[in-house]
Amino acid sequence: MIGRSAERRIFSRIINGLTKFKCKRHSSTESTESWDIVPRKEVKRFIIECMSSVKTRQDHAEKLADNLSTADYRGHYSHGLNRLDMYVRDIDSGITERDGDPMTIKESQATALVDGQNVLGPVVGDYSMEIAIQKAKQTGVGWVAAKGSNHYGIAGWYAMKAVDHGLLGLSFTNTSPLEVPTRARKPTLGTNPLSLAVPAKDNDSFVLDMATTTVALGKIELHDRKQISIPDGWGVDSQGKMCNVAKPVIEAGGLMPLGGSEMTGGYKGYGLAMMVEIFCGILAGSDYGPNIRRWKSTERVANLGQCFIAVDPDCFAPGFIDRMSDLMDTCRNLTPAEGEEDVVLVAGDPERRHMNMCDQRGGIPYHPNQIKFGVGFF
Repeated sequence: MIGRSAERRIFSRIINGLTKFKCKRHSSTESTESWDIVPRKEVKRFIIECMSSVKTRQDHAEKLADNLSTADYRGHYSHGLNRLDMYVRDIDSGITERDGDPMTIKESQATALVDGQNVLGPVVGDYSMEIAIQKAKQTGVGWVAAKGSNHYGIAGWYAMKAVDHGLLGLSFTNTSPLEVPTRARKPTLGTNPLSLAVPAKDNDSFVLDMATTTVALGKIELHDRKQISIPDGWGVDSQGKMCNVAKPVIEAGGLMPLGGSEMTGGYKGYGLAMMVEIFCGILAGSDYGPNIRRWKSTERVANLGQCFIAVDPDCFAPGFIDRMSDLMDTCRNLTPAEGEEDVVLVAGDPERRHMNMCDQRGGIPYHPNQIKFGVGFF
């Protein structure tokens, strides 16, 4: 293991690496605070360098860099560089393997069971999604469950891989217990994200990538760092009561299911979290629910369960791409509510606007509060 002084040197490169490529400050579309632009290739280079410093295999580091930089590029700051220290710690502690390869331990024409061999989650995810894609091309559907995995970044990264092949892609993962079920007070299920990516005409696509909690933990962490309150419905304290202060939610409480309280349909988010847990932890034979290790704990391996699905639309009714584009255009062209400029197509359009902003400005915008990688690093 590296010592504290070496650890500080590793993470001090974060600030040095980002400030080295600082461009002119500007006002973000999301806030009036000043942000800095960092070229995407430099973000990837920096991630690979950090992972290499703890002897991560080169191709594993590259897969992680692709995933994390894409998260920030699409505006999912809670799952980009914000998570890099966790991956470095997991490799450095030895709780996640720095080398090795996932393996298929059982399969049929349309299904497979993968053992991730405790390597980085993006390595397991890329391996599993590739199997699902190839099976979908051969049989129309590919369904792969994986155990022995780790945190795999944004779920949409894997679903979008299927779109590149003209397929529908779905991705799910269980996570450490962070969600407090409706009427309970103890975190029992994870944020358990799910994603669906669908191809449309002219390289357009629909991408849904969401937690089954109201928000991901990373967003509450960002509010805590900025010392601003969190909205109703995001989290509860240790007694299971809705809380607007981030720290009690992080330290002793938990996240609320999608929908918030029971009155506003939070039990539906609870149900979705159970669905993901069944697809992942139960189906794959990994740890599940409250049996998964605590978030950011390294006393034992994560053994997360994940699920990857690819579907060939040509195996169903003809004209899928045209009908999909028509539906998306219909939603985009709806009359906005009073006071609104446009209509949001679920999560896809805000992501698209953010990506356009990144392209126009030649890199990924970062705010200093979003690249503070943990207490004690600096």
